Amino acid sequence: MSELSIGSIVTAFYKTGKYIGEITDIRPQSYLVRVLAVLKHPMQGDLHQPKEAMVEIFHERKALSYREQMNAPKKMVKLYKEDSIPSYNESLQVALEKMRQELQADESAFAIRSMKNLEILNTEYYKLL
Repeated sequence: MSELSIGSIVTAFYKTGKYIGEITDIRPQSYLVRVLAVLKHPMQGDLHQPKEAMVEIFHERKALSYREQMNAPKKMVKLYKEDSIPSYNESLQVALEKMRQELQADESAFAIRSMKNLEILNTEYYKLL
């Protein structure tokens, strides 16, 4: 029924991030996916109150690491159809810059707090690259 199997290269959403990865296990409700690249950096803040700045804890959300495994719900996983996979480091930089540009166009308190988080994360990421 499914064209996805162990070893398939896929895109997968995890929380608010989107990744390219490889299926390493198939479970009843999810695929275990090994991260190979970042397509969309996770949003900052509280997952249960998206785009709200005045929350009890405004979380700093990092992208999943290279080769980190995630349980992605089956409905959130699709076959990756491009010819090549970008390098993890390059894809992380592109995803971070795209999110930064989106936030700079927004003057809300949420965007301002998110930008502060991204600056901290950017410093941490560059230590790892």
